[in-house]
Amino acid sequence: MRAAIVLAAAVLLMAALDRPDLLPATQAPPAPPFTQSEASGWLNSAPLSWQDLRGSVTLVEFWTFACWNCYRSVPWLNTLEPRYAKQGLRIVSVHTPEFEHERVRANVEKKVRELKIGYPVMLDNDFAYWNALDNRYWPAFYLIDRQGRVRQVFAGETHAGDRNARAMEGAIEALLRESSS
Repeated sequence: MRAAIVLAAAVLLMAALDRPDLLPATQAPPAPPFTQSEASGWLNSAPLSWQDLRGSVTLVEFWTFACWNCYRSVPWLNTLEPRYAKQGLRIVSVHTPEFEHERVRANVEKKVRELKIGYPVMLDNDFAYWNALDNRYWPAFYLIDRQGRVRQVFAGETHAGDRNARAMEGAIEALLRESSS
């Protein structure tokens, strides 16, 4: 809980200053373990753990398919991994439903195909991962460093070249330059 409070305070301070600064590694809390360990809880991937992603910079995206701001951000997201994959970026999407019809796996699968989402999607119907990160927004983006620490949080609809995209891409590039040790 203390880590979530420290992270929230740091994010609010950075937002108030309009700076995409990363939380220092020594102050960054570890990302909580993914809450789905069964194949039925994942699309486009076998279940993942932070051990599987160790050594990669990971952008965790919270979304729900009926959220306009969320699906309008997907075209930008779909460009990120191809651009940065060779340097070590991974994207993991967390689908946390707002409405009852968004809890149905077949409906999520259909939207994932429609939006051409190729990165892993964890189904978070019980809000377990949402709550583990004390998330409050759709869409929200958590930038995790190569050691599995939450270094930055962003929220809101994002398009290529907009202020949010530029800030996230700058933070991604900074983390990709950091040593993996």
